[in-house]
Amino acid sequence: MIQLSEALLIIDYTNDFVAPTGALTAGPAAQAIAPRIVELAETFAARGDFVFLPTDLHEPGDPYHPETALFPPHNVAGSWGREYYGPLAPWVAAHATAANVRPFAKTRYSSFAGTPLDLWLRERGVERLHLTGVCTDICVLHTAVDAYDLNYPLIIHQDAVATFKPGGQEWALDHLKTVLNAALE
Repeated sequence: MIQLSEALLIIDYTNDFVAPTGALTAGPAAQAIAPRIVELAETFAARGDFVFLPTDLHEPGDPYHPETALFPPHNVAGSWGREYYGPLAPWVAAHATAANVRPFAKTRYSSFAGTPLDLWLRERGVERLHLTGVCTDICVLHTAVDAYDLNYPLIIHQDAVATFKPGGQEWALDHLKTVLNAALE
């Protein structure tokens, strides 16, 4: 019998989205949440819950990807920009063989779009999702919408999400709470 559990999603916490010289950086706001993200990851992993790391992946110059027209190249396969930012990088390396820690690639805003995430969550009896990472008003939000549509209760860790767009943080957090019924912690 599978025991019901929770999962932490650390969305797109890479150099390109967080580092000062990242191609699409959310800057100091995203850098400031690094300790909290690692603290949450350690807490979830230590208690046997799951830590998933859905991470944006792009091919250079892909003319068919819709983001090519919207954003500069970012999170390109094999690049420094796609590596995990700051203290998350050694944390992931230290947990590389842990059964409850799973990095995976995604190619759209939502961590569910075109990935087996829903299947993995259901196989593991996950009943609630905790979301962290960047960007609150893009990939975190789109992941939350899909999770909501799949009937996963959501907790958004306000101190572990950030974005680069002025006003985007407040708007997204309000939308997550009032439209998707997410708990804000």
